Amino acid sequence: MSVSTGIPANVAAPLPVVMRVVSAVLLFAIGGIHLFLVFDGVGGTLGVLFVLNAVAAVVLGIAMLVLRRTLLRLATALSLLFVIVSLLALLLALTVGLFGFTEVWSFTLVPETVIVEAIAIVVLAASVILALRRRAT
Repeated sequence: MSVSTGIPANVAAPLPVVMRVVSAVLLFAIGGIHLFLVFDGVGGTLGVLFVLNAVAAVVLGIAMLVLRRTLLRLATALSLLFVIVSLLALLLALTVGLFGFTEVWSFTLVPETVIVEAIAIVVLAASVILALRRRAT
């Protein structure tokens, strides 16, 4: 039994609540940004993709708050992959274009999206490391 946590040594300690809450808030922010852009006039194929992004972000954010054990580790890893792909898609749209769309830095919320998604990658990467490390011990 671990003296500091009171959890038996052979049982994985849960991911700290603060990491789960911060991860969920960042995912909700990413979803909110994409949903705002849809309501701000982004339509067509890109609008549909933004709605799907918002739905996925909300589902993953809720998963970070309510799941436990193995499912939480899975949700954490999927959230990290989701944010990496989301940021990569934006960076591709800013540079070479993606699905026929090109983006500019001055478009609504582009700099803010890059910042929020970069922070989310760092937080979720730390969460994944913590979740996997706690599983290994």
